[in-house]
Parts: sequence; C-alpha cells; structure tokens
Amino acid sequence: MIEVKHVTKTYSGKAVIEDVSLSIAKGRITSFIGPNGAGKSTLLSVISRLLKQDRGEVFIENQEISRHKSNELAKKISILKQSNHINVRLTVRELVSFGRFPYSQGRLSKEDWQHVEEAIHYMDLEDMQHKYLDQLSGGQNQRAFIAMVIAQNTEYILLDEPLNNLDMKHSVQIMKVLRRLVDERGKTIILVIHDINFASCYSDHIVALKNGRVVREGPTELIIDTDVLRDIYDMDIPVQQVGGNKICVYFA
Repeated sequence: MIEVKHVTKTYSGKAVIEDVSLSIAKGRITSFIGPNGAGKSTLLSVISRLLKQDRGEVFIENQEISRHKSNELAKKISILKQSNHINVRLTVRELVSFGRFPYSQGRLSKEDWQHVEEAIHYMDLEDMQHKYLDQLSGGQNQRAFIAMVIAQNTEYILLDEPLNNLDMKHSVQIMKVLRRLVDERGKTIILVIHDINFASCYSDHIVALKNGRVVREGPTELIIDTDVLRDIYDMDIPVQQVGGNKICVYFA
C-alpha cells in the first residue's frame, strides 16, 4: 500500500498540492482525474520521489520513501513521465533493457534479458524490437516505453498521462495492457488521465483533484456520477450506461 499523509508542495510560494492525504491499495488501477492545474502530475512525482514535498510524508509498505535507497526504491516503483525525450539514438530492445538497470547496473544477466524478452512480447513489439525509436509512430513509441517499465518489474507502476497524443486505437491498446498487468500480474497502477471515459472503463478507483486538493475519491462507479463530476469540473456531465460501462457525455 502507498499512503500519502498531509503532503504539500509549493512553487514560488503557491501551493500546487495542499494537505493531500490518501491511501492507494495494491492490485488495482487508481486514476487521478481533475481539471488542468489540479496538481495531478505533481502528486504523482512526489509519490515516486522525483519531487520532494515541502510538508507531509509518503509511505510505501509502511516505510517513508525518503528512507529508501534510490536503487532499492527503483525495484519497488517505476514511473513514466509525459515527456520521454532521449538524446541517444536507441533501438526498442536497447530502451527496454534500461528497465533492468536497478538490478544489473548496466551489466545484464541472462535473467535480465529474460525480463526484457518478456516485456517486448507482452507489448507485442517483437517485429520492431531492432528498429530505432525515431522510426516508430507515437503509439509504438509509447508501447516501447511501457515495455521498459514492465521490464523493471516493480510492484507499483506510475504513469503520467500515458495516452497523451495517442489516437483512439492506440489508447485502447495501452489501457487494455494496463488492465492485464493488474489482472494477470497483480501490479498496482497509478495513472494521471484526462479522458474520464477511459478512467471509467478501466479504473478500479478514482482520485479527483481540484486546486491542489483531493475533492473526491472512491470506487469508480461512485465517482462517475453527474453530481460528483459537477463538483470536480464545474460543468454538467450526463452519464449513460453503455455495455456495462458508465460513459460521460461531456461534448454536448
């Protein structure tokens, strides 16, 4: 379990997240939703220790994250940020192998390569594993980075807007893979997501942020509700039942 206790992060004297407390249970997909500037990505970065909070604490398995050695923390939590720009020209296979660095320190063993192969297979990248990243489409590129995270083999996977700039087909592919990682491998996934319909169809739990604070959280079926969504987004969003899923009609 991940526990966030009274966390505040400020920039230039302004609180981006303020007094945030929440618990994230293992073995499910938790989505952070909310309007732009709500503090979703900042909170994700604090949880992963990419950013240091100004106040409060974050615990992973009952141990405060500041007490973890970096290499050991990288075996527990992996994170994929929005901007994945690498200056070195790499093949897909080379990129995925980076996920094994916390274990191999760059000297990959037979076991490390087995994890790389499994991740490439899991993301259906065998046919393009020797291609360079700059030869891939946006969706293929994103799949390669997620394969790197899978190869890292952490229990907790944090993803900051993994569907950014992807078309519908690739967005669905990514979300199906994330669902499988939870259902088949018991991973715990936390993601920042803007499309509330993807959050509705694939999440187990939703945390809604607004103005740097958690305004609602709970099981997906309770958050995807017109009255609740009005509090989060300041607009009326009708919700319809389609194929067993709650679909938000926010474009009307």
